[in-house]
Amino acid sequence: MTRKFALAAVLVGAGALVACTTTDPYTGMPVRNNTGTGVLAGAGAGALLGYLTNTNKGEQGRKNALIGAGIGALAGGAVGNYMDRQQADFRRSLEGSGVMIRRNGDQIVLVMPSDVTFDVDRSDIQPRFVRVLDDVARTLNAYPQTTIDVVGHADSSGADEYNQVLSERRASAVAGYLTSQGRVLPDRVFVAGMGERQPIADNSTAAGRAENRRVEIVLRPLTR
Repeated sequence: MTRKFALAAVLVGAGALVACTTTDPYTGMPVRNNTGTGVLAGAGAGALLGYLTNTNKGEQGRKNALIGAGIGALAGGAVGNYMDRQQADFRRSLEGSGVMIRRNGDQIVLVMPSDVTFDVDRSDIQPRFVRVLDDVARTLNAYPQTTIDVVGHADSSGADEYNQVLSERRASAVAGYLTSQGRVLPDRVFVAGMGERQPIADNSTAAGRAENRRVEIVLRPLTR
């Protein structure tokens, strides 16, 4: 399917994340402590997302497309257990990769920092990032009742307009790889670039800017 971008508001400030990071005792993976964690994504005002397919525009259109593809929606108590199992599988498959896994209610966020993803001022995927994305794709395919928002972020170096475009290119590169060669169903995927608008660290330091240069994959359950 060809990529056709449409407007949809589904993200709110990722900068609201203020919880501490802890280490999972079983996997050694960094895990975001849910206590005090703000809303990262949801059906609120925010970014302009692009669909990877030319299906009906809007969140309901994505749901309709997935149901039409034979992917059933989750209901009730099944949602939490489904996302718990998915989170555990991601912790196992991404152990040692440098990817941070955050949990916010029934949402899972994979935070991929700059040292894992892209070189400075580039949007071509690094070889070591390919292996990470392959692991991500395998786990995503084991949990088809999850929607996928791929969101690019930049630091504050350079012009706002340039950083916006760079964040979009990086998000598109990740989404494009995930959906290429049949790895992940394109109907599941949205793409967004947030530019420098949602920093998670201090842009006045090199370390902070490195944290802000990231790609996040936001996973939400497909519900009725």
